[in-house]
Amino acid sequence: MSILPHLFRNRDALLAAAFLVLTLGLLLVPTGFEERIDPGTVRCEGEVLRVDNDQIQHFGLIAAGDQEVIMRLVDGPFEGREVSAQNTLLGQMDRDEIFEAGDRAFVVLKLDAAGDIGTVSTQGHYRIGLELLLLGLFALALLAFGGWTGLKALLSFVFSGVVLWKVLVPGLLRGLDPVWLSLGVVTLLTAAIIYLVAGPTRKGTVAFLGAFLGVLSSCLLAVYFTGRFHVHAAVMPFAQTLLYSGFGHLNLREIFIAAIFLASSGAVMDLAMDVSASMAEVVHKKPDIGYFEAMGSGLRVGRAVVGTMTTTLLLAYSGGY
Repeated sequence: MSILPHLFRNRDALLAAAFLVLTLGLLLVPTGFEERIDPGTVRCEGEVLRVDNDQIQHFGLIAAGDQEVIMRLVDGPFEGREVSAQNTLLGQMDRDEIFEAGDRAFVVLKLDAAGDIGTVSTQGHYRIGLELLLLGLFALALLAFGGWTGLKALLSFVFSGVVLWKVLVPGLLRGLDPVWLSLGVVTLLTAAIIYLVAGPTRKGTVAFLGAFLGVLSSCLLAVYFTGRFHVHAAVMPFAQTLLYSGFGHLNLREIFIAAIFLASSGAVMDLAMDVSASMAEVVHKKPDIGYFEAMGSGLRVGRAVVGTMTTTLLLAYSGGY
């Protein structure tokens, strides 16, 4: 019996190592859309030195016009160069950003034929540094609280992001069936997340099967009711821009359906793991418990969790709107 924990730890470590290798491999795989990035551009960070707001017109709460932004580039091949950019305000509060002296801006440089700076445009405030800081704090907190399990959870987080970036989005842009592609990706992510956290155990298998059945149910409901509601799916942000950017072949309605059950899959996974982990603990503490008694305990745990989970997606989608 003393060998079993050792074997389990080895299997657990091997599974984590396999997903680590898979994650690194996916990072190296090109998406096929890299050529859409203009090779004659340079992206860098700029420090705003001063601004000129004389050309900005205010219409109530709306500001429109051109703001001249004088910046010093702080990284990239033109580091230290002082440049001027026109920050065009379109009168759209959800997209326009106004700069002040001392701000950091994300800058795109368009190079001329000689390889020097041609035109300069600002894409918004530079937030990458703060985002990396928050990601680092998140990782440290996860490791401090979860230990080895926290490390595996962090690996599953990174793996999920890479799969969405390298598999799901490129597949959708290539015109693959959004519903089947997303269902396959969600199934893969569900297996990766649950087995990395719970290990290759009965607890993990039960949680995976429960989560998969929940995701499949939400997928079928989304397919049926989206049609019944006659949703044309152009309600998604930037849908029209996407179609006119060379992707007119995309089926927005099916992408909308895929987005519904993709968004709900996280809550379904949480619920499945909550019940499975609770039942595993009950059986561990009371090995002689009967099947029906254990099932009754699981149903009672499930009712309590569902009681709070009922409003989880309501609050999540309400926050999004």
